[in-house]
Amino acid sequence: MIFSIRTTVGQESLVADMLKKKLDGEELNVYSLTVIPGLKGYILIEGDNEITIRRTINDVPHVKGKGIVGGEIKIDELNSLLEAKPLMHTLKAGLKVQIVSGPFKGDKALITRVNETKEEITVELLEAAVKMPMTLKAENIRILQE
Repeated sequence: MIFSIRTTVGQESLVADMLKKKLDGEELNVYSLTVIPGLKGYILIEGDNEITIRRTINDVPHVKGKGIVGGEIKIDELNSLLEAKPLMHTLKAGLKVQIVSGPFKGDKALITRVNETKEEITVELLEAAVKMPMTLKAENIRILQE
């Protein structure tokens, strides 16, 4: 049985680590903990029943409210979240992105060119006084949903 657990946004990995440490010390039938990058404020936990999951998340910091959201999740409902999509096929000129590493970390930019063979993109910073093209590895950006 798979359940979604509501956490503090940005603390999903920390909660998963704390749950793993708790599970190492106790004999609970929890089979997996999953943090999905595109799913902020939630982690997925698989166990034998809801009581086991509630016992696992009890007294863990950053777990919001009662913890379990909704009820059991069917694996078919998760296919779109678990399916790996090649990043280079989703990038195109005119797309807004955020730089996630390097000296311009956190800045928003606009893609002007995509080089699929080198897996590089050329961007211009949106908030810069002078528009200057920069070439980055595609792994250093995150697509903004707007």
